[in-house]
Amino acid sequence: MNQSLRSLGIPPNAWLVDAETADLTRPPLIPRPIILPTDTKQLRLDLAKAAMVVIDMQNDFCHPDGWLAHIGVDIMPARDPIKPLKQLLPELRSVDVPIVWVNWGNRPDLLNISPALRHVYNPTGAGIGLGDPLPKNHAPVLTKGSWAAAVVDELTIEPTDIQVDKYRMSGFWDTPLDSILRNLGKTTLFFAGVNADQCVMTTLQDANFLGYDCILIRDCTATTSPDYCLQATFYNVNQCFGFITESQALLTAIQ
Repeated sequence: MNQSLRSLGIPPNAWLVDAETADLTRPPLIPRPIILPTDTKQLRLDLAKAAMVVIDMQNDFCHPDGWLAHIGVDIMPARDPIKPLKQLLPELRSVDVPIVWVNWGNRPDLLNISPALRHVYNPTGAGIGLGDPLPKNHAPVLTKGSWAAAVVDELTIEPTDIQVDKYRMSGFWDTPLDSILRNLGKTTLFFAGVNADQCVMTTLQDANFLGYDCILIRDCTATTSPDYCLQATFYNVNQCFGFITESQALLTAIQ
């Protein structure tokens, strides 16, 4: 190999170049195969081709002073994923699985948010909806850069992690998420976060439609919706869109 060649891009989607040559072969990452049990099948997958997608573990959904709590929702179920995620995420980082935080991060002017979307979160027009200040701390609801949109303090975003703002329930709609994952050569996605039946499910469905292998981590996923919504989500993932496992099963497979 010509030692003058320099890497251009993000492995495995990287060329090697100099003034006279461009090597487009894109050497693959070193495989990290594991065996992972799920509800329906035993999977053999490559951690070198995997990423962890954590959705909406934000103050507005998971904190007692956040937006959901303000409108009277019991947010305690949304906090259930915190403990298993605190254990799982460092282990995934240790084997170079990227952690991708996909969170609501709206523009302050809401120029890309339609009335139909705003109506979901403020059906009377007189309540506290997207972009409106919370009564307790005046943080604007789900607005990029605000306390309301920040990930809960218990979960740490490391400098090596990836952050993607979303503006719909699906993290793939009008965001760079798909481009980032394809540039990183990721084909298998682990999913976690809240709400399981809304933003997690729609993101996972879109991932399936785009050709990704989808694995939902049950104990790292929760919802403030009624339990039948959660059970329907698990049923549909197993039936139509992918696989379901537990964080401990993934930890065991890694170790």
